[in-house]
Amino acid sequence: MAGDFLAFNAVNIALTGTEFQQEVWQNLRTIPAGTTMSYGELARDIGRPKAARAVGYANSLNPIALVLPCHRVIGQNGSLTGFAGGLGRKGWLLTHEKPRSD
Repeated sequence: MAGDFLAFNAVNIALTGTEFQQEVWQNLRTIPAGTTMSYGELARDIGRPKAARAVGYANSLNPIALVLPCHRVIGQNGSLTGFAGGLGRKGWLLTHEKPRSD
């Protein structure tokens, strides 16, 4: 359905990566469309509060970025950081997902 970002959650995926990477990647699916979370917040959510850099590295290895929305993860200060598709595209995706008041 057009505009249904939750439809990606129904996509079955089989990823190869470390247990930590897979934990990070699966947790990306819990970040609602139109919202963001910092690398540190994501690290805390998976029970590893000191692993923000490791979360960032796992994010950089995400093999299916739209299905596992790593673009929703931002710097602690709210800055757009680290996106393989480019920061311009990351910003576009975040803007595209924001709720519209039509």
